[in-house]
Amino acid sequence: MAATSEKDEWLRMKRYLIVPLFLIAIALTAAISRAQTTASLAAHRSISSRVLLVVAHPDDESEMAGTVYRITKELAGVVDQAIISNGEGGFRYSSLAGQYYGLDLTSESVGRALLPRIRKKEARQAGRVLGIHHQWFLNQRDEHFTLDAEEVLHKTWKTGLVEDWLVHRLGKGRYDLVFVLLPTEDTHGEHKAASILALEAVERLPENQRPSVLGAQASPKDTGSYKTLPGYTITGTSSSAPQFHFDRDVQFGFRNTLSYQIIVDWVIAEHKSQGLFQTTFGQNRFENFWVFSGSNSAAVNKAAALFERISAKPRSTESTEETVRVNQ
Repeated sequence: MAATSEKDEWLRMKRYLIVPLFLIAIALTAAISRAQTTASLAAHRSISSRVLLVVAHPDDESEMAGTVYRITKELAGVVDQAIISNGEGGFRYSSLAGQYYGLDLTSESVGRALLPRIRKKEARQAGRVLGIHHQWFLNQRDEHFTLDAEEVLHKTWKTGLVEDWLVHRLGKGRYDLVFVLLPTEDTHGEHKAASILALEAVERLPENQRPSVLGAQASPKDTGSYKTLPGYTITGTSSSAPQFHFDRDVQFGFRNTLSYQIIVDWVIAEHKSQGLFQTTFGQNRFENFWVFSGSNSAAVNKAAALFERISAKPRSTESTEETVRVNQ
């Protein structure tokens, strides 16, 4: 009986020891998990990017909308935007928006008077979709469509004031990257002018403070060819082909039914005053980026690191009815 009693006592002591040890193990596991999560979040924040978009018009951000959304909403980055012109020149395509807003926007006098305010509102709404942190409107006149960047730079816009403002903003914002529209020969002269001014502003910064400048172009393909804009050597790129890409058709979510093209379409829909622009829904699968040759190697490395993260397939965090049933 004594032996049996000793054995029972030992078993009881063993049970008493196992429970605390088990609880300690659980606590240690939770602590390690929290530490790993904290370290992961800290690392994530430490490599987040700061990007400035410099564009001519409200709605130009759509050219790189998927990339911007990915940076701000999923990679903890910060994107700001400077819009140089007020967009009043788009009144001719505002007939549908005129009915929507109850205004005769296709009348030149009415359109030019009211569109700057309307287009700012639309840009802010599109900015909320994309998670753009700050937007600045430089209120330069949107005269008319032209392919001539010289006309815009020397006759339409107050170029010196715009460039000085950009230099100040770049210095204050300490951006890693600047996105502009690729200044191809066949694009709007104001698009070209905005890109030229951004490149010239970056060149005025101390070399160790210069962000990499990337030219964006949306396209059905992830290929393309670009050559330096005649008369503007500053617009030369490191390669005639794009160096980085973003695929809007990456599939994710429940049953892989979602893509970033949805985000792009949301952005397009916000710019209701630009009727012709609305026809671009679903047209371009890729956002292609060229690095301008003035970018230093350190800045280019930052761009490469960012696009490596951008191109990684997002991890879906959606719960579904099927998942719930399995867990139950």
